[in-house]
Amino acid sequence: MTAPTAARPAPHAANPVLRVPPAPPAEAAAHFRAALAFHADVSDVAAALAAGGDPGFVLLDSRSTESWDQGHLPGAVHLPTALIPEQAAALLAPSVPVVTYCWGPGCNGATRAALALAELGYQVKEMLGGFEYWVREGFAYETWSGGERRTADPLTAPVGDGDCGC
Repeated sequence: MTAPTAARPAPHAANPVLRVPPAPPAEAAAHFRAALAFHADVSDVAAALAAGGDPGFVLLDSRSTESWDQGHLPGAVHLPTALIPEQAAALLAPSVPVVTYCWGPGCNGATRAALALAELGYQVKEMLGGFEYWVREGFAYETWSGGERRTADPLTAPVGDGDCGC
């Protein structure tokens, strides 16, 4: 007669990735659809702007004047977050979606700007990666002294003019 065996844990129970199981597909689809309603990435913003014509949104830099002078995206509107309540109506049409950006992923200034705009009734998305990833991906930017462009960082963008496949 053999001894009873203890119940085995699920094969991935100790794995930190699967310790909490993935959401059911329908819930995951709803979550990721919602995330895309709130965020745009640097490459998508650059592609929309490069296509020419009206991209259908306004790009808003929510940083300080000193930061703006250091570098900003071509065509962006400069409106520091603290000034949004009093100046947004003069600079932004309520019917045009706004895409906010700040320094980079370690900064939540674009999130605060997006919140301030949403509370005023604007449709808004946040550009993930901010100014940092715009520059790291090799897109042109403007400074107080003129236009600049750096070589793309191969850790953030494909080498050459290739599409990342996202």
